[in-house]
Amino acid sequence: MFKKIAAFDNRVSVYWTNRHFSEKTTKFLKFYVRLGDGYIWGVFALVLFLHLGWSSFWPILVQALIAVVVSLALYEGVKLSTKRPRPFAANPQIKAEVPPLDKYSFPSGHTMNNLAVASAVFYAVPQYGWVMMLLPLTWGLLRVYFGVHWLTDIICGFLLGVLSFAIAHAIWVPISGMLGI
Repeated sequence: MFKKIAAFDNRVSVYWTNRHFSEKTTKFLKFYVRLGDGYIWGVFALVLFLHLGWSSFWPILVQALIAVVVSLALYEGVKLSTKRPRPFAANPQIKAEVPPLDKYSFPSGHTMNNLAVASAVFYAVPQYGWVMMLLPLTWGLLRVYFGVHWLTDIICGFLLGVLSFAIAHAIWVPISGMLGI
């Protein structure tokens, strides 16, 4: 089964990385995908704070921070136990167009960690959160396009990001009850 998944991933990556946008579009997409490094969350936090006020914002913030801690713990455990090579390291037809943050590809930490935060926001304020849910997915797909992730890295990163939020939410509910929130 793993050989079939690897073959599927390889076909997808070779196909996607051999498609090209214009130079201007590629430059923009490289900038956009770097937002997935976490830079944009400060802007979103400020916007949410300004729209919701402190009393509604801080429970979302705490829950998102718990989700990130859970996500990072899961991420390290899974990444170091699988040690899956990145597409550009496994196939000479694939070139890395953006710098990877570490050596291994599975799961996508960009997708996983950003989705854990986005899920916390989506749960609390879906009118803002749906946009935040789309960002990690588009960043993940672009990381496939740029040759640093396999498609299944993104899919599993998505699932593990949602799981991270679910665990964080299960931790948050009793804490918020004790605090009377």
